[in-house]
Amino acid sequence: MSPTLAVEAEGLVKTFGAQRAVDELDLRVEAGTVYGVLGPNGAGKTTTIRMLATLLRPDGGVGRVFGHDVVAEPQVVRQLIGVTGQYASVDETLSALENLRVFARLLGYSGAAARRRADELLEEFALSDAARKPLKNFSGGMRRRLDLAASLLAQPPLIFLDEPTTGLDPRTRTQMWETIRRLVADGSTVVLTTQYLDEADQLADRIAVIDRGRVVAEGTSDELKASVGTASLQLDVPEAERIEAAVAVVERVLGASAVATAHGGGSTRITAPLADADTVTDLLIALRAEGIRLAQFSVAKPSLDEVFLAITGHRAESDDESAEASDTPKEKVA
Repeated sequence: MSPTLAVEAEGLVKTFGAQRAVDELDLRVEAGTVYGVLGPNGAGKTTTIRMLATLLRPDGGVGRVFGHDVVAEPQVVRQLIGVTGQYASVDETLSALENLRVFARLLGYSGAAARRRADELLEEFALSDAARKPLKNFSGGMRRRLDLAASLLAQPPLIFLDEPTTGLDPRTRTQMWETIRRLVADGSTVVLTTQYLDEADQLADRIAVIDRGRVVAEGTSDELKASVGTASLQLDVPEAERIEAAVAVVERVLGASAVATAHGGGSTRITAPLADADTVTDLLIALRAEGIRLAQFSVAKPSLDEVFLAITGHRAESDDESAEASDTPKEKVA
């Protein structure tokens, strides 16, 4: 039998003036999984999530949540989802407890049920001790946990998490990861956008790599890594004027595309897939013959970072485009 799809997107398009923020994007997310959407700032991740969450009307294509069209049936879709955006949506003038109770009442809970559900979530997200404190005293991690708790008040089967750990310290990030794993273990589906490759590697059952509004690769973490070869070669070249020549030598000897990116200490790192480790000796000889010095070189299994470099030509955390289109004030809610 075909798996149940929590999310389907076919040819989604969103434009802002001359900018095509989402460009005929396709997604298929199986129910009961974590689906990672990976890409740099400006790639179209947030705009895509906002369309699928009925917060933004698509200019083209079709989006469905558990078979319900996000444009034709927005009220049904909203009953099936929870959304945690990049910025906390809580009321700064209220305490954590008051925020959750207000949201619960808006969702139709009775007064007693709202208090009970708020207390449960505060306990679950380790916020009970700070439940009555003003939000101005909350750390960034506490705010993110409260925002996630608010999105789970109705216990939705589908949760959109838009860069939920951006700016968090490592300990709080790890806590958020455990929460996400528990949500899926309890039967929810999570669509997670992130710029952190390790986050996608740790959490996602499948990953879509988005760049400039399109899905440029999709698969499991292992499948994506295998697509760029069984190993990855990294060369650090200290002389900026020799980068172009070094890339040409690497591509000629290895027979594969190489990508050069700025690296620490003023050097440039050249990364290329390595299909045959025996060619490393040939490459080093060829580089020496060209008079190209190396500060360092290494061979390792490919990471998601190498995948992104190979596919897009830049790193996942790069900010080489304008700010995400979803921050544009001209948006219209569906």
